Amino acid sequence: MKKNNYILLMLFVITIQSCGIYSFTGTNLHPDVKTVQIDYFPNNAVLIEPVLSQEFTIRLQDLFLQQTNLDLVKSGGDLQFEGEITGYKINPMTATAQQTAAQNRLTVTVNVRFYNNKVEEDNFEQTFSHFYDFDANAQLTGGLLDEALNEILERITQDIFNASVAKW
Repeated sequence: MKKNNYILLMLFVITIQSCGIYSFTGTNLHPDVKTVQIDYFPNNAVLIEPVLSQEFTIRLQDLFLQQTNLDLVKSGGDLQFEGEITGYKINPMTATAQQTAAQNRLTVTVNVRFYNNKVEEDNFEQTFSHFYDFDANAQLTGGLLDEALNEILERITQDIFNASVAKW
């Protein structure tokens, strides 16, 4: 019986040590990282949706506050995010027999520059994009626009989170 306890203890110790720095939220942060700075992302797209810049910036900030123990700061963050919205476009996706659009696609593209001031080899500049398909007869306003932006921004912010601190 004593030998079984010893084996279980050894397996537990090996398992704990092999995991390294990891949290239950999926982040893989250096222990010295305490703050995050997420700058305002201006909308530099050709087509402008007035609420998009503010909504995107707030969503990215909220995601980091909810999924990490980092403090949000206005400047000098251990992790820094900056960038701009570079694309907001609506394209026809499928056609009907009458050669008209049956479905449209809203695509949002964001260019992100990430700086990890504690582990500089983690720095990157990357473009993130996602889309939402909707009926061509529908107007992209009101509830439909809210639904489209919710889905797109949730996906883009999660992709940014994964690329920067979850290392997926």
